[in-house]
Amino acid sequence: MPGKKASKKDLLQNKKRAALNKEKKLNLKFLHKKCLRAVEAKDQKQALDVYRQTQKALDKATKTKVLHKNTTARRKSRLMKKINHAATEKK
Repeated sequence: MPGKKASKKDLLQNKKRAALNKEKKLNLKFLHKKCLRAVEAKDQKQALDVYRQTQKALDKATKTKVLHKNTTARRKSRLMKKINHAATEKK
């Protein structure tokens, strides 16, 4: 346990930030899985709707530096690729 008052405050702030970041990451994981389920079910409309939500959450996570911008770009690209691939298979 830190001795100085500033160190105690830093510890509390770090715990609070870590909890918020973890919550954001869990939400991203949930949205990603939901999008993949829609793709597997071949529901193009729902997949695109969930993709938009996922994209928004990824961009917010990047803005608050929870994720790196390249990580966000890679995840969005891979999801969109799967959605497009499922759409072409359907035809």
